Amino acid sequence: MTAGRIVYTRGRPILAGLRYRGREGMWTWILHRATGLGILGFLLLHIFDIFLVGFGPGLFEELLFLYRAWWARMLEVFLLFGVLFHALNGARIIVQDFWPKLWRWERQLVWLEAAVFVPVFLWGAFLFLRPLFD
Repeated sequence: MTAGRIVYTRGRPILAGLRYRGREGMWTWILHRATGLGILGFLLLHIFDIFLVGFGPGLFEELLFLYRAWWARMLEVFLLFGVLFHALNGARIIVQDFWPKLWRWERQLVWLEAAVFVPVFLWGAFLFLRPLFD
């Protein structure tokens, strides 16, 4: 019964050959897709928000209290995370696509990306959240 599930070129089960091992490339792939969807969600919300201006400035200004709430600041930090990560990871992918020999050093480039991302994100998050503590 198990013989039908064996890949004879390597002698391992098919599912073991298809399983991804979870290195940096997989996590950046997942985060890149998730941040892209998050940015799309924000864009749709923003388009709807601007659409409300068409019904008059009164309705638009009544809903501005939502953006002054503390949880809206937290959502801005998530938006910063999404846009910054998506941009840096996209730039890394573009560079590796133009110079295919760099794929050999994908792991090191992901860590370089993280070294740039973390301080920039933390500084931006600090600036976004500072008004909550003033």
